[in-house]
Amino acid sequence: MKRYALISVSDKNGIVDFAKKLENLGFEIVSSGGTFKVLKDAGLNPVKVSDITGFPEILDGRVKTLHPKIHGGILVDMRKESHREELKKHGINNFEIVCVNLYPFKETVKKTDDVDEIIENIDIGGPTLLRASAKNFYSVAVVVDPDDYSKVVEEIEKNGEVSLDTRKKLALKALSHTASYDIAISSFFNRMLENKFPERLFLEYNLENTLRYGENPHQQAAFYSEPDFRNDELPALKKLQGKELSYNNLMDSDAAIEMVREFDEPACVIVKHANPCGIGRDNESLKIAFERAHSTDPMSAFGGIIALNREVDGELASLITKNFVEVVIAPSFTKEARGIFSKKKNLRLIQLPINSEKYPYFNIKRVRGGILLQDADTIEEDRSNWNVVTEAKPDEETFKALEFAWKVVKHVKSNAIVFCKENETLGIGAGQMSRVDSVKIAVMKANKDLNGSVLASDAFFPFRDSIDEAAKIGVKAVIQPGGSIRDKEVIEAANEHGIAMVFTGIRHFRH
Repeated sequence: MKRYALISVSDKNGIVDFAKKLENLGFEIVSSGGTFKVLKDAGLNPVKVSDITGFPEILDGRVKTLHPKIHGGILVDMRKESHREELKKHGINNFEIVCVNLYPFKETVKKTDDVDEIIENIDIGGPTLLRASAKNFYSVAVVVDPDDYSKVVEEIEKNGEVSLDTRKKLALKALSHTASYDIAISSFFNRMLENKFPERLFLEYNLENTLRYGENPHQQAAFYSEPDFRNDELPALKKLQGKELSYNNLMDSDAAIEMVREFDEPACVIVKHANPCGIGRDNESLKIAFERAHSTDPMSAFGGIIALNREVDGELASLITKNFVEVVIAPSFTKEARGIFSKKKNLRLIQLPINSEKYPYFNIKRVRGGILLQDADTIEEDRSNWNVVTEAKPDEETFKALEFAWKVVKHVKSNAIVFCKENETLGIGAGQMSRVDSVKIAVMKANKDLNGSVLASDAFFPFRDSIDEAAKIGVKAVIQPGGSIRDKEVIEAANEHGIAMVFTGIRHFRH
């Protein structure tokens, strides 16, 4: 008794070998189009779909397999005698194996803007074959991934058929494949119609790995990646040593990477619980940048996440390992540095490209019953659009310090206050309900003299009290968005204290 397999694939990788093994196991291969030619040229004996249907391919190949003699053979439930009899009545053979993968729609979108070419790569018959086969997993093994070819063959060789458990898993993979395909097509049409926030939003993520636990040991967690993540994003990281990354490690690492990407110069960021506890930069030395970052708040830096935007050498590795660190992230590490870090067995050493390129993306946050979606805060700001609103005017050195402070404060949880000098943070006040309390905490946390520093606030000052507090420790300039109904009062306070104040017109809340 003949057995039948339908093979129609765009990805020809491994298909000849798979088909040969099925032929050797007694299967007759039914195929179409380019797949038929590849198998025939390889010396196999496939049968054309058109020979089964009695109907040629039409409309430039748009219609090939959409026929009862194909789909009847796929959808027949072989457990039911009535189905078997009906198939016999109409002269239809049942397919045990359906091997299909789809037109390269995603790849076509990446390589061309030609809408006609893109549309022609929307597969119709393929998804129909896959859905039909997956629906009928009790009778059909549907194969969409070349990585599954060997398993299917091995099970048939061993047991005479593909096991029900494997058929279920293959069906899930096929349905996930068609779902992903439809999401890609839907996304393309939304882009074509310039629907930034479409009426129906479909998101796709792939499981990278399950994690030991979430924020707390009683919470389960996993890490999923976007289908087209960049080589400088977290799924692309290369762990060189240390324990597995935890949920909190990944959250803090992402925050640290986002911060250090603000700088073109050698820079270092130390993060604890998604907030920076120190940021430093230098025109030449990464070591000096680290020392500046660490000196901001050495106590909070204990057990922190360190991100650096240049290669780490042995001298810097020795400095870093003098203290307990959870994770160190950098584009590369010298051989000497790797040797020094290797003595700290639990320290996670992460290699990841880091650059200061800005690109648009969405931030997503789940709330009960839905999600909130927004542009990431990657706006490019031009100092020429800032407005000096006080009698005192910042000199160039002060402006550089204000620019540095403004880059930092956007990454601190609101209400956010930072005290800085030109190349280093001095005191950070994060996440307070009252802005003046953030000022007081930043002063309290400061490990260096704040006299002559600058202050950045992520949002406007509702009262003059924060300016009065800043004046007590000798702040010389303030940068903030402006926009309060009491701006005049706040400006007057700055004038009274001889403090220069700059309004940016841009707010940087971070909840």
